[in-house]
Amino acid sequence: MNEAKEALRNIEQNYKLFLQQQFTFIGALQHTRENAHDTIRPVASISQVQSYMEHHCNNSTDRRILNMFLSICNDLSKLCQRLETLHSGNNVTDGILERCKLLLSHSNNLSIIRAKYPHDVVNHLSCDEAKNHYGGVVSLIPIVLDCMKEWVTHTEKLPRHVLYNVSRGSAAAEKGAPQDAPARAAISQAPLPVDLEAQTSTSNKRNVQVQGSKRVWKKNLNDIENHSGKLKCPWKPPGRHAF
Repeated sequence: MNEAKEALRNIEQNYKLFLQQQFTFIGALQHTRENAHDTIRPVASISQVQSYMEHHCNNSTDRRILNMFLSICNDLSKLCQRLETLHSGNNVTDGILERCKLLLSHSNNLSIIRAKYPHDVVNHLSCDEAKNHYGGVVSLIPIVLDCMKEWVTHTEKLPRHVLYNVSRGSAAAEKGAPQDAPARAAISQAPLPVDLEAQTSTSNKRNVQVQGSKRVWKKNLNDIENHSGKLKCPWKPPGRHAF
């Protein structure tokens, strides 16, 4: 997200330079339209500007400013694609990007769009120029920039953005788990500490002693049985069996 915001700031800086030369841009459009004998219809698409530059531009100043306009539009289009892959978004953010893509389409009709306050690009045109010729083409870049800044604002507020980072961290932990398995196996196979070995040895000795005592007791019992024939049960009084 930070890289995308940085790219957006760079485009804004380039647009500020372009905005300072708006009269040069309008002059270049006027010259190329005259050379193309196309002074009646408005400048209504990016492809129209590109056609003027490629086929009807006679001086380097006009070519430079027209190319600057097309370059900014191209950068905005690339950034729009980048934002689309950066986050899945929701209906609001998806709608903003769809509008950006539509505006930046080379064949889209720009003649009906107008940049509003605080943008004053349309105010720098005469009434005839704004209404019939250049009002749409000068409004394109500021409108798209506003849409992209709105997209960033909405995206940063989405909880899904946080969840996406958390889930990606969990996935990384799961991915690293198999790598930790050999280390855990090595720890489980490591020799027991000295104290634990001593405790184990002591426990084993006690078990041997108990087992030895049981064998001695059984041996004495067998000796008594062999001597007296069979060990008699305790005497019980006649009648009911006592409990």
